[in-house]
Amino acid sequence: MASTAIEATGRRWFERDTEMRGRLAVTMAREGLARHWVQADHAAMGRLLVDLTRDERIMGALACGLDLRPAAATPGFPPGLDCASLGARIRPDPGGPLQEWHSVQSAGGGRVHVSAFPLVEEDLPLGFVALVHDMSYADRRESLAQRFTLAALVLLAVGTAAAAALAGQVAWRRWNAEMRRQIRGGHRRREFQPLLRDIQELAGRLATEATEEKGGLWGPERLHQALRRHLHGEKVVLVANREPYIHERDGDQVRVLHPASGLVTALEPVMQACSGVWVAHGSGSADRETADAKGRLAVPPGVGSYWLRRVWLSAEEEQGYYFGFANEGLWPLSHIAHTRPSFRREDWEHYRTVNRRFADAAAEEVDSPDAVVLAQDYHFALLPRMLRERLAHATILTFWHIPWPNAERLAICPWAPELLEGMLGSSIIGFHTQLHCNNFLEAVDRFLEARIDREQQGVVLGGHLTLVRPYPISIEWPSRWLQGIPPVAECRSNLIAQLGLAPDALIGVGVDRLDYTKGIEERLMAVERLLERAPHLQGRFTFVQLAAPSRTRIGPYADLARRVEVLADRINARFSRGSYRPVALLREHHEPPAVFRSYRAADVCYVSSLHDGMNLVAKEFVAARDDNRGVLVLSSFTGAAREMTGALIVNPYDIDQASSALLLALEMDEDEQADRMAAMRAHLAEFNVYRWAGRMVVDAARLRQRDRLSGRLVPRLRPRGPAAT
Repeated sequence: MASTAIEATGRRWFERDTEMRGRLAVTMAREGLARHWVQADHAAMGRLLVDLTRDERIMGALACGLDLRPAAATPGFPPGLDCASLGARIRPDPGGPLQEWHSVQSAGGGRVHVSAFPLVEEDLPLGFVALVHDMSYADRRESLAQRFTLAALVLLAVGTAAAAALAGQVAWRRWNAEMRRQIRGGHRRREFQPLLRDIQELAGRLATEATEEKGGLWGPERLHQALRRHLHGEKVVLVANREPYIHERDGDQVRVLHPASGLVTALEPVMQACSGVWVAHGSGSADRETADAKGRLAVPPGVGSYWLRRVWLSAEEEQGYYFGFANEGLWPLSHIAHTRPSFRREDWEHYRTVNRRFADAAAEEVDSPDAVVLAQDYHFALLPRMLRERLAHATILTFWHIPWPNAERLAICPWAPELLEGMLGSSIIGFHTQLHCNNFLEAVDRFLEARIDREQQGVVLGGHLTLVRPYPISIEWPSRWLQGIPPVAECRSNLIAQLGLAPDALIGVGVDRLDYTKGIEERLMAVERLLERAPHLQGRFTFVQLAAPSRTRIGPYADLARRVEVLADRINARFSRGSYRPVALLREHHEPPAVFRSYRAADVCYVSSLHDGMNLVAKEFVAARDDNRGVLVLSSFTGAAREMTGALIVNPYDIDQASSALLLALEMDEDEQADRMAAMRAHLAEFNVYRWAGRMVVDAARLRQRDRLSGRLVPRLRPRGPAAT
């Protein structure tokens, strides 16, 4: 009886887990399947189904139409199952609604789990998708559990019958102790570890799934609730080089500036929602006089949602840590933009010293042993391990905002192992894309003696587990910078008046720091080629480039600024007519309201990055266009290209292709503009920056809970190598 009950319970767990896996897989692919279904693109549907079967437990997938004819199928789908037989299950009442259906069946000498899920687009049924899961792993675990339970019961019965009450009690204690060792990963029965881990992860996923269904769209309040619920409301300490508010002396006045930084754009609304402390480099000329003795002040000015803690650096430290190692070394190393990285010993020493300084400042700001610390970007690769040595039980979430290079390219850095060890002090490391996660794991495999857990996608170093996850970053929704911004027509007329353009002018816009990774030269060359190929646009089309000066102390940046200016002058000399200039190069810092007014005034926005982690300009442009007008032309080498599917995706190195896309954008009818923009805005509304932060918080909480359930505590890491000195 006991064995039967255990077997039945185990099967229910496995079947429920399988159903949930299938539902999640189809949900993630639903949008793409529906789009290709409507377009009758069966080949694309087939590719999506093949992607679904990359899960080793999914044997095959089949898509069927309402006419019970197959639309697409994977090669591994069992021939005994077809659309007709499945259709009778998923729609038992002819003409009635489609219903989700699950069944465990025998096939090929083993068991399989068959699931069918309705595919509905805007309340209109399109068909259904069937998945077949291999259940042999469940059979193996059930068999193992039965054998172990039977053996344990036999031993218990023999011990009870053969010994007195005292001996029986001793035997019971030993058996119970052995059971606990088996479940916690004892050296003899490690087979139970995957089972326990699956149960724990399933419980976490079910809880998260229920929360997601009830919570609706992510926003500031929901993020705050997630932090309070999952991490018990601990104060968040964020460490980033860039500060969200810069105080600059302007004569007798002090101005507050917002830096031209995608990192600040994304993280500032998160900190306003979570409260806590933002630890950053105080770089403004009036920063010291506006902070207290410890470099602290409440921000935003006049609101005080959270604290800014400024760290002061000497000119030599800033030169070595920021301009030297971070931006002459790591930045070009991580971006494939054909600029040679430079690594110098003295820069490395400053980088290590400054990382220690910021780790000390962050540790001073925490208020509990299991604090929550968000370490941001390539400036602080060593900081997570330094913090872990001081805060053994802290939840350290590291997010790398730029691409992570492959192992061969990373080998250029003389201190690659130290960087990896430093980052692996984190609880979770996040990147924008799965490709960057794969590159990181490849680098760990090459440079460190660490165990890579492929099943969990994590790294175990010195007994400490670090998860590696893709978290595509986004922006706040709705954007606060749209508050008080004039309507689109007014923004457009104001920009036309400012630049002296014709009333019927066509306007393109680019918004960037003057950085060689942004493809600004290629962008202007595409504008030049457009005017060559479409003479009717000469005198009417103007491209406005908002170019904030950046890192002007570094040679390649200064050289780029000169080249861009020369190129803009050359294009203007070729195509100017009277007061008309085809390129308006605005080389100055622009505050966010001015940037958003430019977005709203433009007919097209061109993001031409040669290599980028995400690029939030693309998302900001979409957020600004509440009129559902304007066209986004987007480089395929950005992380945003994977999400902003309503954009015109181009290779920025292909000048002819880019110019053709600009022409197509300028000639696109309003209905198509609206369709593309509405789709991208719907995606941004759901996948906003609060969801980005919330997913990391939930994953961190799940990691904490799993450690507690398995009885493990995060060990204090032993110092390893120069990163720990």
